[in-house]
Amino acid sequence: MTHTVFPAIGFIQIHVVPGEPEHNLRQVVQYLEEASPPPGTLLILPELWATGFDYSRTRELAEHTPDLLEKMKELASRYNVLLAGSFALLDEADCAPFNTLLCVTSEGVAGQWPKQHLFRHWQEDAYYQPGQAAPPLALKQGTIGGFVCYDLRFPEIARNLAYQGAQIVMVSAQWPKIRLDHWQTLLRARAIENQVFLMAANGCGTSGPLELAGHSMLISPSGEILAEADDAPGCRWCAIDGAILEEERRWFSPPGERMWGRDDQDKILVLHDVTAKLTAIRRQGAKVAFTNGCFDLLHAGHVSYLERARQCADCLVVGLNSDDSIRRLKGETRPVNTELERARVLAALGCVDFIVIFTEDTPYNLIQAVMPEVLVKGADWPEDLIVGAKEVKQAGGRVERIAFTYNQSTSHIIQKISGHCDVDQGGQ
Repeated sequence: MTHTVFPAIGFIQIHVVPGEPEHNLRQVVQYLEEASPPPGTLLILPELWATGFDYSRTRELAEHTPDLLEKMKELASRYNVLLAGSFALLDEADCAPFNTLLCVTSEGVAGQWPKQHLFRHWQEDAYYQPGQAAPPLALKQGTIGGFVCYDLRFPEIARNLAYQGAQIVMVSAQWPKIRLDHWQTLLRARAIENQVFLMAANGCGTSGPLELAGHSMLISPSGEILAEADDAPGCRWCAIDGAILEEERRWFSPPGERMWGRDDQDKILVLHDVTAKLTAIRRQGAKVAFTNGCFDLLHAGHVSYLERARQCADCLVVGLNSDDSIRRLKGETRPVNTELERARVLAALGCVDFIVIFTEDTPYNLIQAVMPEVLVKGADWPEDLIVGAKEVKQAGGRVERIAFTYNQSTSHIIQKISGHCDVDQGGQ
């Protein structure tokens, strides 16, 4: 472990006024001037600090992000600091924006970490799209990572950042005052369990209808609170010593202890057992996605498709054609692998939660029993021909049609193995 780490870390806590980026930016400048952090300080700002959650203007305000980032770059250069905070970030596909934590230096954006878990209770998922995990950023001053607000309740995010080398974890939030004790407890827990410096910026005052908790914090790897705000705006910073990291990890380091503690074949279930598990899962508000297929000779196209299917909900159930049903569909030479072998390989995929083998020609009965919130099928299938689509939609669910990103098929693989086609030829 290197002792190299930022000379100082800090937070800027402001009263976020929704839809007023220029006003919010002036607050940041004011508190930077007042606090005069030393050169090289890493500073964290609240979630959507510039625009707030102005849902009716989400896309309009997201278009201001490039200009705001230029102004952040100027501030980073003027004060010789690094600034991190969450922004609404549009993507090239012109979909809903990501709520993304960005780290800005005098050179521009250095790293970004999109919010992975959107807060459904506040309907955030209706205006933003969730992002995927991003690795830490290695800078000459140290290695940093971060996440946004509600992600604080998912400890695996901070754990993965620490495992990948993060020495400092940043949290950008608009956390409500009604759950202030959760904020303080969870922040200290993330620092202690991962033995990292943790820096968290929260909004304060009233933002729209929401009263925010304030109490931005800087915490040492041992859980010591190095600095904490009250419920008023301001900027605080403190010097840190990278040697503390090595001292904390001298005797034990939980982020590095990654025992494989489960047997993936336990994901292979009969229908009765999977519906019982789904009942328990749904009590927690989880949504279930379902897809089906033969998955004979699993290839990259299958894996990519299943990963995207899992991203549609909180849990993925895969209906797997039995050997007999495949023979009826594809002929006596198929499948190459037996149903239990195919199920076992699928079970090793982290994106797959449960597998149920069905014997019928279609998964209609299985879909009726599972009744997923999201029914997933390949984009080559018209929705009106997707088995179970009508029933899922009538029950309040939706259908997702996913395009294939790999020009690959099991049939083509079999042909290549048999030497019946050129190895460079594509296939569907």
